[in-house]
Amino acid sequence: MTTMPPRPAQPPAGNAPVGTGAMSFVPPPISRMEDTGLSPLWLQDLVLKIMYFQGYMTGFRIAEDIALPFTGIVDQLLEALKREKLLEVRTSQMGLGEGAYVYAITGAGIARAREALDRSQYAGPAPVPISVYNESIRRQSRGRFQITNRLMRQVLAHLVLSEKAYSRLGPAVNSGTSIFMYGPPGNGKTSVARAVGNLIQSQLMYIPYAISVDGQVIKLYDSVNHQVAPEEDATPMGTGSLRTGARRDPRWMRIRRPFIITGGELTLAGLDLVFDDTLKFYEAPFQMKANGGILLIDDFGRQQVRPRDLLNRWIVPLENRIDYLALHTGRKIEVPFDVLVIFSTNLPPRELVDEAFLRRLRHKVEVGDPTYEEYREIFRRVSGQKGVQYSDQGLAYLLQEHYIKRNRKLRASHPRDLCDQILDIARYLNLEPAMSRELLDRAADSYFVEL
Repeated sequence: MTTMPPRPAQPPAGNAPVGTGAMSFVPPPISRMEDTGLSPLWLQDLVLKIMYFQGYMTGFRIAEDIALPFTGIVDQLLEALKREKLLEVRTSQMGLGEGAYVYAITGAGIARAREALDRSQYAGPAPVPISVYNESIRRQSRGRFQITNRLMRQVLAHLVLSEKAYSRLGPAVNSGTSIFMYGPPGNGKTSVARAVGNLIQSQLMYIPYAISVDGQVIKLYDSVNHQVAPEEDATPMGTGSLRTGARRDPRWMRIRRPFIITGGELTLAGLDLVFDDTLKFYEAPFQMKANGGILLIDDFGRQQVRPRDLLNRWIVPLENRIDYLALHTGRKIEVPFDVLVIFSTNLPPRELVDEAFLRRLRHKVEVGDPTYEEYREIFRRVSGQKGVQYSDQGLAYLLQEHYIKRNRKLRASHPRDLCDQILDIARYLNLEPAMSRELLDRAADSYFVEL
């Protein structure tokens, strides 16, 4: 069974502030059955399935569960179901209207609900037609977003990056197409992607909870990957609005633009519609859930599928900004591909793809090892944040003894990890955490492993 997603009154703590400004698309309000774009019989089956699972429900509660206004739509559905003796009124409260009546499913209603459940067990908010969804993504295109040099430096101010990386990242993000980010592990590729993702998530968009294609349902909203944003007015999605009609179509959710991360678990099958043989409805693939935002493919090259096969799957969407997905019936559907795809890898590019494939990835950004001066700045910042007493003499000792003499590469993540080691050791020895030679030696010996 599928239930209505939560709609928190405030944004989740710790996220980037929600952007304000005019929305490029707001789902128009609906007040008639025809406005839904769905068959009345299909909607009747949806009500019966919800009643089958829930038992006794008021009209207003049914309206809330299927995310449609009671007046003009749900009241008509209930009236038709009563006429066919599929539902019956058990109790009513005078003066509160039909929405307050408590409805119960009849034996005939149970039989029809079971027939509907054999076709699909989806029982949640009413979906929107695929054509309406496609138009909404085009109107909310992420391509309208623009980043400047000043804004990029503000977003990445907590990171220490080379000027070369700065100069390439801004145009890459503005392209809205694809970025191939490569370099040794531990130098902040994922951190850069997350920072850009936080910037994107400061803007808002609307997505439907689910999509309808020829009577089939594709579940789009994902509570793990989509962050619900608060409404400017706290009441439009409340029970009252579903009774009398909302300022917008209540089947849509206001979210922060998506930032979705997938790694080694990504497969070719995961890039197409996933049909659940038991529930008999679809789950949208990662790139469809990321429409309007960013899809980060972390550790590219370590997936269970060959990099060449994965990139072959991306060629058409990346070039044409359109993706084609297959229903289990064999029918292909077309959906917009408005996604900034970031491929992040620790592997040398020559081991992953050839020149022809790299050409199709619009922007290539190398995030290399820090210089000695950059490493010093990182260590100074991290030690201050973690409460480790910084020392230039201690850093010079660390570099000479544990990097230069051992021919070890600098990594941007080392200062953070070494400071954590110093804190652990200092607590054990009951010492003040500082960059002393003793603590640095102990930290380096317990952290580094010769490969």
